[in-house]
Amino acid sequence: MKNKFIKSTIILILGGGITKLLAMVIKIFLTRSIGDEGIGLYMIVLPTFNLFITLCTLSLSTAISKLIAERGRGKKIILPLIPFSLVYNLILMIVLILLAPCIANKLLNNSMAYYPIMGISFTLPFICISNILKGYFYGKERMGPYVISNIVEQIVRLLLIIFIIPKLLVFGVSKAVLGVVLINVVSEFSSIICLLLFMPKNKINIRDFKSQDGVVKDVLNISLSATGSRLIGSISYFLEPVILTFVLTMAGYNNDFIVMEYGIITGYVYPLLLIPSFFTMAISTSLLPVIANNYSRGNYVYTKKKLKQALVISVIIGGVFTGIFMMIPGPLLKIIYNTTLGEKYIMAVAPFFLLHYIQGPLTSYLQAVDKSKEAMIGTLVGAIIKNLLLLVLPFFIGIWGFVVASVVNIIYVSAQHVYYAKKSLGKEKKDTWTNL
Repeated sequence: MKNKFIKSTIILILGGGITKLLAMVIKIFLTRSIGDEGIGLYMIVLPTFNLFITLCTLSLSTAISKLIAERGRGKKIILPLIPFSLVYNLILMIVLILLAPCIANKLLNNSMAYYPIMGISFTLPFICISNILKGYFYGKERMGPYVISNIVEQIVRLLLIIFIIPKLLVFGVSKAVLGVVLINVVSEFSSIICLLLFMPKNKINIRDFKSQDGVVKDVLNISLSATGSRLIGSISYFLEPVILTFVLTMAGYNNDFIVMEYGIITGYVYPLLLIPSFFTMAISTSLLPVIANNYSRGNYVYTKKKLKQALVISVIIGGVFTGIFMMIPGPLLKIIYNTTLGEKYIMAVAPFFLLHYIQGPLTSYLQAVDKSKEAMIGTLVGAIIKNLLLLVLPFFIGIWGFVVASVVNIIYVSAQHVYYAKKSLGKEKKDTWTNL
């Protein structure tokens, strides 16, 4: 078990490193293709994209991973979810198509966002099916197929951005950003094909797609609970540009300034600071099935040990990257994005992202030990605090109000997750002595 956990983590870190490197290359070509205006528009649309990704996936990969780790059944868990997810995502597509004019023109106050938001709807079924298949490999602790599919997906995305987006730019920035969104259809489809090649070659019949022993219900019970935290975060992220645009407009800032500065922070600064997250995400993904398996068996000492290891590694890696970000923010921005815009923001928020790097392992732990509700509450309260601050601070300190609100959210959510993780570990220790 120990060797399998270490092997899975190493595979995910190496694969995550390659994937992150490809993502950086993609970002370089993307920023040079669509420019600051295009990046600003894409970042305005991205919160809507993330919200509907959360809605379409329903954290199914987390639930599937947990159930497979506990029960060991793969085909009987994932196949009944396919027809359910396709029908559900068709409904989501229709809803988003109907809401697109309102989101673009009323909430975001930007008519150029209409076509990219429409394009999001066509990506949803592909993202969901890919998510389901990845959940299978998480549960089996077979990280190789997951890593390979991610690399293939990124390569396909990179090639399409290089060869397609410049041609779309002649039709305008809005059409080019629509192209960036629709590229996800092809890249996710390539990921699905790749994952299917690694699936067991067992015979499948029509009965396998029917839910047996309440499998779909069991998956949804776990996934909906886990989705709560992600959904709250996604809704909060969705509301960010809506609230920020409204408040800054009321404060006298013009729309071009708002789109530009929001694009710099969310398109350049935060993605750079989140580079270490591929390490912590790899650790979190490997941690969940291990914790779920051992916690269900009462191996509390081993559970605690694995969580501590994950947190220590996350802090060390995050600390190294934070030091680099603080020392040379300008050159890093220039190399990756061909700009130095955002240097002042990096210097201000980089130290606080150290807390952000431990949120992944803590969230995985809380989900694995059936404490998803506590994680959801922390995310909800953090989101409420952040959005309340967004309603006030920008009136006094402009775009810096958004930065401060983000930092406060990171501090609160991290502290809340640490508190409930420690509380859970304390209860486990008490239960162990009682059983003895």
